[in-house]
Amino acid sequence: MASAISTQDMHMNEDFESLLNEQLGESGGLDGGVLNGTVIGRSGDFFIVDVGLKSEGRIPVKEFQRPGEELQLHIGDRVDVFVERYEDKDGLIVLSREKARREEAWNELEKSFNEGQRVKGVIHNRVKGGFTVDLSGAIAFLPGSQVDIRPVRDISPLMGQPQIFQILKMDRTRGNIVVSRRAVLEETRAEERSKLMETLKEGQILDGVVKNITDYGAFVDLGGVDGLLHVTDISWKRINHPSEALTIGQTVKVQVIRFNPETQRISLGMKQLEADPWGGVVAKYPPNTRFVGRVTNITDYGAFVELEPGVEGLVHVSEMSWTKKNVHPGKIVSTSQEVEVMVLDVDQEKRRISLGLKQTMSNPWASFLEAHPVGSEIEGEIKNITEFGLFIGLTGDIDGMIHLSDLDWNRPGDEAVKDYKKGDIVRAKVLDVDVEKERISLGAKQLSENPHQESQMELRKNQTVTGVVTQVQDNGVEVEVAGLTGFIRKADLARERADQRPERFNVGDRIDAKITNIDKSNRRLTLSIKAREMEEEKQAMAEYGSTDSGASLGDILGAALKKAGKSASAADGDNA
Repeated sequence: MASAISTQDMHMNEDFESLLNEQLGESGGLDGGVLNGTVIGRSGDFFIVDVGLKSEGRIPVKEFQRPGEELQLHIGDRVDVFVERYEDKDGLIVLSREKARREEAWNELEKSFNEGQRVKGVIHNRVKGGFTVDLSGAIAFLPGSQVDIRPVRDISPLMGQPQIFQILKMDRTRGNIVVSRRAVLEETRAEERSKLMETLKEGQILDGVVKNITDYGAFVDLGGVDGLLHVTDISWKRINHPSEALTIGQTVKVQVIRFNPETQRISLGMKQLEADPWGGVVAKYPPNTRFVGRVTNITDYGAFVELEPGVEGLVHVSEMSWTKKNVHPGKIVSTSQEVEVMVLDVDQEKRRISLGLKQTMSNPWASFLEAHPVGSEIEGEIKNITEFGLFIGLTGDIDGMIHLSDLDWNRPGDEAVKDYKKGDIVRAKVLDVDVEKERISLGAKQLSENPHQESQMELRKNQTVTGVVTQVQDNGVEVEVAGLTGFIRKADLARERADQRPERFNVGDRIDAKITNIDKSNRRLTLSIKAREMEEEKQAMAEYGSTDSGASLGDILGAALKKAGKSASAADGDNA
């Protein structure tokens, strides 16, 4: 009995195994294939789909609904599905709409790739080295370098938006697709460039996008072609760097100011689209008028002051202060400081306005003269002692000078100056104030009466006088005559050129010279040894004959010298 049952069971098992193998054989070709089915119902998060087999299949609802879109599938709709497994543990066929769509996409993509056609896709995720792109179900890789023609800092505006791509590489067995958006843009750019170059002309106004910024300007993409917007053509007002007015990616309106069809170089301008502020600047800023402006730039030679947007003037360093000489402008004014200036000169053609800062302040030399007229007495500190004299600090941050010759009536200046040292407080008399030359002459000896006044009053032009050498210079010799300072130019030191050498004389030497000029206001004499010698020669010729009578010049001068020698000997004898 047991044996009979065993035999029967064996036959039943063989029949079941044969039936199973037959069924598996029938279904073996269905796994991994795409079938067309009908949606017959919905169970929770799954659609039930009849694909014409012994049992129905199920597909997750989410595979039929794209993000942000409404579900478009209804009961009774026919749809292509992918068979993942013929039967699962519940006896249902496992289907996938997503994989079916992917299969369809791959077929279409292969066709487009082989024909060199562009495809549409959506950038939906960032991955290492680039982004993933959904090409209607197939996932492709978009390298970061292939996103755009130029580097894109923020790609978020492109994500989720349909874009056109070019397939660069495709491998179905490995499931790899590489796409490029840049290739599409470059091709489109080349077409736009060609059209633009055909119609481009000077004076044309275009919209562009700032592509790159340099120290000297910005490159603007006009749509397929770049133009240079120089920093000086961005705005009428001063711009030190283009980044002060522009940013990368900014859309700007520009004008073509120069275009070379051969080199295809394009120069652009933005300020040309605005009114020129220099128009009528002469009438607006007449000389000697005052305005308030803002310091925009400081250089070694001065400071630029903006009078209005686009109109600047230069305050030269020499016009910045009455008293601060050889000082960097940055120590007088600072950038962005508001200052009052006076217009000195306007050159509209060269677009230059000369401004003055010190002219808006009182002239300290004029103020000093008003407060201390010539002849008045002042008191001040010795700021410096030079070979010329003493510099005395005065009110208004200015100096006056006491010349060596005005220190003492009786002693030479180089001796009298030894009585003074830096920091001493001295009194002096104002001798002269030259507002234009910014000079003040002072005198210490003038505080007392001139002991040589009478002898000085006797001095007259063409008179021969005896003086003492007080200073030997390269261009002549300075002497003192009756308390006055006299000067003998190099050319007047002797009749003969070979003897016109200042080094022949020493300080302290007594010399005879002829007065050729008297400057009473400055109490100075101009002397000439040459004039004295020529006069003596003339007298000798008149007294001892002339060359016309047969006497030589040597004979005449010899006789004169001989007589002078005898007179001198007689005088010495009398003295003895």
